Amino acid sequence: MKGGINMERKNAWLDYTEKDEKEIEQTAKDYRHFLNVGKTERECVEELVKQAEKAGYVSLEKKAASGEKIQAGDKIYAVGMKKIMALFHIGQEPLENGMKILGAHIDSPRLDVKQNPLYEDTDLAYLDTHYYGGVKKYQWVALPLAIHGVIVKKDGETVNVTVGEDEEDPVVYITDLLIHLAGKQMAKKASEVIEGENLDILIGSRPLKDVKDDDKKEAVKANVLNILKEKYGVEEEDFLSAELEIVPAGKARDCGLDRSMVAGYGQDDRVCAYTSFLAMMEMDTPKRTSCCLLTDKEEIGSVGATGMQSRFFENTVAELMEGMGSYSGIALRRALSRSCMLSSDVSAGYDPAYGEFFEKKNSAYLGRGIVLNKFTGARGKSGSNDANAEYVAKVRKIFDDNHVAFQTAELGKVDVGGGGTIAYIAALYGMEVIDSGVAVLSMHSPWEVTSKADIYEAKKAYKAFLQDA
Repeated sequence: MKGGINMERKNAWLDYTEKDEKEIEQTAKDYRHFLNVGKTERECVEELVKQAEKAGYVSLEKKAASGEKIQAGDKIYAVGMKKIMALFHIGQEPLENGMKILGAHIDSPRLDVKQNPLYEDTDLAYLDTHYYGGVKKYQWVALPLAIHGVIVKKDGETVNVTVGEDEEDPVVYITDLLIHLAGKQMAKKASEVIEGENLDILIGSRPLKDVKDDDKKEAVKANVLNILKEKYGVEEEDFLSAELEIVPAGKARDCGLDRSMVAGYGQDDRVCAYTSFLAMMEMDTPKRTSCCLLTDKEEIGSVGATGMQSRFFENTVAELMEGMGSYSGIALRRALSRSCMLSSDVSAGYDPAYGEFFEKKNSAYLGRGIVLNKFTGARGKSGSNDANAEYVAKVRKIFDDNHVAFQTAELGKVDVGGGGTIAYIAALYGMEVIDSGVAVLSMHSPWEVTSKADIYEAKKAYKAFLQDA
């Protein structure tokens, strides 16, 4: 810009050395593995606990049972209902002085199997579903799908279910109307092309041969139940206490002929969750306690016992302080209010195919580094945190001092829409919070796309924040 300052951020790929590129590829490889093994909140927590324990982290519960005092250098994790977790690297300063927190969520839009789901219609067996989070329903039809989750029987036994991921596994499927008969369907609004009640999962078509005459109309259903009995030892009634999630089948892949991107399910917000976790794993003993908080239920308002609105985090910090011999009501409040957080959630990547919905100067671009959002929310900043200018300046300096590629953005044009994160909930404690994260194309779709450069810069950014905030 003639006579002024060019605010446009540079593409991060242009400055990478051969060493950087090797690290980028390794980070992307590890990240793809995480996406493949963590397609549900439970699976994410299970995998991250496994990796954390290898890195020397000990459960808060185990530490408390041992009677050992928690002290500087200790690595502690806590898990709530197998769907929310917090990791702490205890610093040299008292916890009352506050923490440096990386917050993200590990739930993603999907289809959930209903409690009474199984039925047969005209020799085809189906499972009823209920979509979770913000989805374009028409995107979920005519795709290979997998079933992930648990079935808990009345005796307390938990049966893990994963169908559709191994090459030898069958997949499940949602049918769509053939184009030849779809004149009326094609005339509908996109939100009505596929009705929510029509997102039923096709799971079988072979009838059981040896059934009573009265049951022959449900012989396909009977065969499915027979398979479930043989493979998992469950009855139809056990669906009442099941958590089964329907997700796209298949592994995350490199995307682009140049292999510069990652395509995969659940990158909102596992891309921020995993890079936050990696940053924690690479930390030496900090001055102030470092924390990584990974929550559930963000896609439906951060509600429930495992969402950010729960008391899980507050209670965990209280238990931590008790284990350090420093708990009091006022000390807990001070620890939370004096903390600072990067609330890490994805941003809408600028897509030239849909450029009319973005304001170009204030958009996130693939390959230009981690994204800072001073505010999210919708239209008139409804539901936003709106970070303090002083804190934005502090974070800018940390990133610049550590050579982190970053950009700033809003979620589309002002009047077009918007979205929320966990930032405003964390801010209720009085701590400084700003939204940060990775730009994503096709957000909330079955297959989302991110840049490997942005994944790498996110990890760098989170590590820099934990070191210098």
